[in-house]
Amino acid sequence: MDRKCCFDASQYTGFPDTLPCPTAVDIPNVIAELDALLNRNDLIGGAKLLDLLVSRAYEAGDWRTELTLQSELMGLHRRTGDKKAAENAVERGLELIRLHRMGGTVSGATVMLNAATTMKFLGSSAEALPIFRHVSRVYSEHLDAHDYRFAGLYNNMALAYQDTGDYESAEKHFFKALSIIRFCNAPENDTAVTWCNLAELYELTGDSAKVEDAIDRAYEYLTVPEVENDGYHAFTLSKCIPTFDRLGFFVYTGELKKRLEACHEGT
Repeated sequence: MDRKCCFDASQYTGFPDTLPCPTAVDIPNVIAELDALLNRNDLIGGAKLLDLLVSRAYEAGDWRTELTLQSELMGLHRRTGDKKAAENAVERGLELIRLHRMGGTVSGATVMLNAATTMKFLGSSAEALPIFRHVSRVYSEHLDAHDYRFAGLYNNMALAYQDTGDYESAEKHFFKALSIIRFCNAPENDTAVTWCNLAELYELTGDSAKVEDAIDRAYEYLTVPEVENDGYHAFTLSKCIPTFDRLGFFVYTGELKKRLEACHEGT
């Protein structure tokens, strides 16, 4: 992405826009419909739905709804792998936050977190880190210290640090994420992903004992009886299985592939 490393938060903050705007889209219904599509692994259908509704919101001047939908598109296109569409969603989402000075609000910062995560996906981790740090400041000002939103922040921030070679900061933030996840309901999937992330980190640092321990912990959380075989578990498995496979834990890989097939059969 063509974006300078120097992030100027003042461009995104100030007095947030509180003026009313038209409401062109019923967001709760859209999210329910989108979730149904994603639970069926219909990513193409989800993208078509969001693109249609983004156009409707834009034409109606409903910038708040458009911002929500652009954020959804960022996450969706990280799953589809469509980098150009993901970049477009990031650019438009950040543009809306600048125009309406939403960067100091929790809702605006959450979209910025999604944008920074997508920038990391696009290979721009160095540029994403200042945005992650900005989001951390906003969250710290407005949210409880155990709020679940910190877990996603710390996990993705850790991955960005890892990309830039700062392994010490990466490990620190992975464990900060784990400290938040344990306070949440149904933490198994997200805990497993974090331990897979740590396994990848330890493989980079050459600590084979820590790799094995992290993989064992990830497998344990992916296979506990409390985990539901739903769309989110299938998505989690699809993220974790390549780590098990690449690091040579083939027995675990085989069992997790069976679980993934069971998830797809149940949807």
